[in-house]
Formats: sequence, structure tokens, C-alpha cells
Amino acid sequence: MTRLGDLERAVMDVLWDVVPGTSDGVTVREVADALDGRELAYTTVMTVLDRLAGKGMVQREREGRAWRYRPAASREAHIAQLMLDALDLGGSRDAALVRFARSVTGTEAEVLRAALGSEAGLTGPGSADADGGSELTDRLDGPTGRRPAGEAAER
Repeated sequence: MTRLGDLERAVMDVLWDVVPGTSDGVTVREVADALDGRELAYTTVMTVLDRLAGKGMVQREREGRAWRYRPAASREAHIAQLMLDALDLGGSRDAALVRFARSVTGTEAEVLRAALGSEAGLTGPGSADADGGSELTDRLDGPTGRRPAGEAAER
């Protein structure tokens, strides 16, 4: 997954914070207006959104003469992919995972245990409920309750 520059990240933050999963998206003007404190030209925001679309970070649909943009995946899915990409940088994945596990707080460790237990089908906090879903998984997968296309359920 491509790392984002400062302006790309600011635009994605607007999309993640403003566009609910069921929304038709936002226009370039709406994104530009939401970038408070930045004196950006409309065309600059349009170029950033076009580049993000090219990178697969946003989806866009034509509405009249304008485009409507929405994130292709949730913020959480993006961060998870960045973490997986970091594990692929070389060396031992196992050693990196152990080092990471030892560096998290107690609360974060509980979240990880619940997620791993849920994926393994174990019972307890965060495990699957009666309809086969999981409160933890639903929370992590974002507002649509499903993983973005192309994202595997197992890793």
C-alpha cells in the first residue's frame, strides 16, 4: 500500500471523517471547504483526489459534470495494511510481531487477544455472536460492517 503525503493524508482524513459508509461521497468543493486553515486552490484539491483515485485510495462516481469521492477502505483497514506492509520490509516477521506485542499497552493487548480469539472461533470477549458476526470485527471493519474488497479475512 502506498504511503500518503501530508496533503493526501489531510484529504483522506476529511473523507474518513465526513463520508459515512453509506454516503454517495463528497465533491471537490466540499473537501476543499473541509480543509480548514489551508489556503488551497480548488484545482490542487482536485489533483490530489485524482491521484488518490489512481492509487486506489478513493472511489469516484460522476455526478453531472462533477465527481463524488469516497474512501475505498476504512481508516482502520488502511492502517492495518500499513502494519502488514511494515512486516514485509524484511527480517523475521515473527520477531517483529513479538516485539510489537511486547510494546502494546494492556488494553491494546486485550483487543489483540479478542481479535485473535474471534478469528480462531474461540469464545469470550470479542468472540463471534449468534449471527456469526463479531462486535470487535464489526468495529474494526468500519461503518459498512464488511471488509473492503480484496482484503482477506485471514492474515
